[in-house]
Amino acid sequence: MLLSVLDQTVVAIALPNIVADLGGMDAIGWIVTSYLLASTATGALYGRISDRFGRRPVFITTVAVFVAGSALCGLAQTMPQLIAARTLQGIGAGAMFVLPTIALSELYPQHLRSKVQGFTGGVFALASVGGPLAGGMITDAWGWRWIFYINLPLGLLSMALIAIALRLPKTGGDGKVDLAGAVLIAGATVSLLLVTEWGGRTYAWSSSVILALIGAFTVLVALFVWRQRCATNPLLPLRLFTNPTLRVALPASALLGALLGGSIMYLPTYLQSAYGMGATQAGLALNPYVLTFMAVSLVAGARISASGRFKPYLLAGSVITVLGFALLSQLNPDTAYALFAVEIGVLGVGFGLLMQNLVVVAQNAATPADLAATSSATVSIRGLGISLGVAVFGNLLTRELQGHTQSAQVTAMAIPDVLVWGVPAAVVLVALMALLPRTINHPVSGDTTK
Repeated sequence: MLLSVLDQTVVAIALPNIVADLGGMDAIGWIVTSYLLASTATGALYGRISDRFGRRPVFITTVAVFVAGSALCGLAQTMPQLIAARTLQGIGAGAMFVLPTIALSELYPQHLRSKVQGFTGGVFALASVGGPLAGGMITDAWGWRWIFYINLPLGLLSMALIAIALRLPKTGGDGKVDLAGAVLIAGATVSLLLVTEWGGRTYAWSSSVILALIGAFTVLVALFVWRQRCATNPLLPLRLFTNPTLRVALPASALLGALLGGSIMYLPTYLQSAYGMGATQAGLALNPYVLTFMAVSLVAGARISASGRFKPYLLAGSVITVLGFALLSQLNPDTAYALFAVEIGVLGVGFGLLMQNLVVVAQNAATPADLAATSSATVSIRGLGISLGVAVFGNLLTRELQGHTQSAQVTAMAIPDVLVWGVPAAVVLVALMALLPRTINHPVSGDTTK
């Protein structure tokens, strides 16, 4: 899981070195975008594939794909080769957060899920913020190719440990995987992400390219819904949306992802612009966010496991997230770092209360037959939200900077004006948490491991 999230951000700090070595400045954004598109578009598929073939073989296979993609990234001699290898990496990475989330829910009974999944929230926080820091240190010490080569021993170790330790039965019988549905949802995901990535920056919103992508997204979503109605073993059973808990948890996961992605991607930029920090120093300066996120995720997971009461924690987390964005929107270049540290710590508390507990709420509301589909949908929708948040907040930042001479002070002043948009989004999240049922349905789990 660490590798999957880490490789979303680890390359950011190495981009100048990569361009200096390979050229292709006009395609630099695709080094990040190709990975995000591939991992987001394929995530929902792996739950059903692992139902059919088993969690362990599918996990080992996808990590092998990720490792092969990493090796090819390190060996790339041209920018197109690197982008193609990053796409292959992303196809493998799509499973590396989804499948562990499913497996953990099957290894532990419902009353322990929140405690165990709390660890994954800590991993996410560490990897999200640690990516630029690790990328900077590795690039400075050994060169940019080693940010990819380092994945090889870690990935192989993960494959070996899973091969030895993990024993879970196949749960989906011999039903066919809904490949047609997977292609449709992948196409819709890519279309939507390209709209948010290109709209208003690479192409005007009214351009034929953006309008065509919007049209493609609409048609593909309609076809996907039709396919799910008639498929024997649908990728995303529409009956999930008849469950009152899942009707709230799934859109809330997307919104939470957007807030996560939109904030964490631009906070390091603020530190570099406002305080003149280098990339490594900026990564270390985000420790208050990382440490509070990790600590709260672990503690809240344990307390919820003991009490079984989710809603108060989720409501509190969403309210604290509103406060965190409201505080960050008031930043200015003269704000003392100590105050900034407190404010990002507040945001870390909010996200720590929400992130994995929202996944567990969705899992606990699902029947055993739908557990994998529900877990895949929740994690994949959150991943889509993260990608959309990065793109949308990036678009807002571009708009704020238009007409201004580029400088560190201008960027530092613009970022709080972008973060203010997180306040109304987080208010919507509060409303969604208020709509959650007071108690979550607990169908008979059929767990074999207690």
